[in-house]
Amino acid sequence: MQICYLLVFPDSVDSKATPTAPIKGLKDAPYFQPVDVNFVLLDQQTVHIEGVSVTAIRQRLDERVQVLECQFELPDALSQNAIQHRQRVERALSKTFLPEEYRQTGLYEEYIILLVSDIENTPDQFIEKNAASLAHFMRSQREVLDQAEIEEILLSRVHYSRDELTLVDWDGAAIISRVGDFQSDIELLKIGNYQLLRYRMLDQSIEVSLREINKQFKAKSKGILQPGPTRSSLRRIVALRMELMLDFEHTDQNLLLIGDWYTAKLYHIIQDELYLENWKQAVQDKLDNLEKISTTIQEHFALSWHGLLEQVELIGWIVLLIGYFVLFFIEEIKFGH
Repeated sequence: MQICYLLVFPDSVDSKATPTAPIKGLKDAPYFQPVDVNFVLLDQQTVHIEGVSVTAIRQRLDERVQVLECQFELPDALSQNAIQHRQRVERALSKTFLPEEYRQTGLYEEYIILLVSDIENTPDQFIEKNAASLAHFMRSQREVLDQAEIEEILLSRVHYSRDELTLVDWDGAAIISRVGDFQSDIELLKIGNYQLLRYRMLDQSIEVSLREINKQFKAKSKGILQPGPTRSSLRRIVALRMELMLDFEHTDQNLLLIGDWYTAKLYHIIQDELYLENWKQAVQDKLDNLEKISTTIQEHFALSWHGLLEQVELIGWIVLLIGYFVLFFIEEIKFGH
């Protein structure tokens, strides 16, 4: 058995000149490009951690997120001792490759995949025989799982053939293939975790923006000469909302071109298990709220400056009236002498 550990975290770059590569190795070649996600290979290296030789491949997706794919062998990977050993390897890999800022904020995704090629019977029989161990492996829990939980964890399966099956859960997956055809499913699991992190990043950006807007308006003077939001702050808010909306649309649309039946079916299961539709709806709701706030601010801006102009006009009339009185008294004093 082999282990594939995925670590996904933000990693944007300024330059767009890096050459990209399409996803390769899909089981059925579709008649069009399956996904619109740019993969860039950064490097590949072998590291020795906790007595294990790990092949670590770093990729950047869409110039926004870095994906670390680590593969290593672990004898008797479903045993309790092996699971604890695996977790030590994962922690060491995370400490080595994950930037400290994301470790502190928790803005990253981890995913564990079991790769199985040597089985005696069918993949389904392998799962049933090792049900409790597989469920424990995928959830990485110390607690004993009851039968209902085990059945729920092992429910989401998709078959490519009689000898090939992929099992997907929230925290992990198992890919069973007698011919060792793992990579195409690993790529889709990468994209699923990438999508999840992108929605989390958007959600965080919106939260930060809302807090910043609130901070700006609390600090804003309410005097006559500065009754509310300025044009520059209003332009920044509108520009920010447009940037977030475009980012959301890109994240939402870049998987509409999944072509072959197996890839589409597997990714549908990945979407369900990672709750991507729920995250999408949550981000959409916050974008709608940001739009409402933007509209409210624009209306307030218009009313504030309308009120300011009225005050300026009133002050002008008062100054003019005072001027007439001053002139009147000057004339009276002049003719009185």
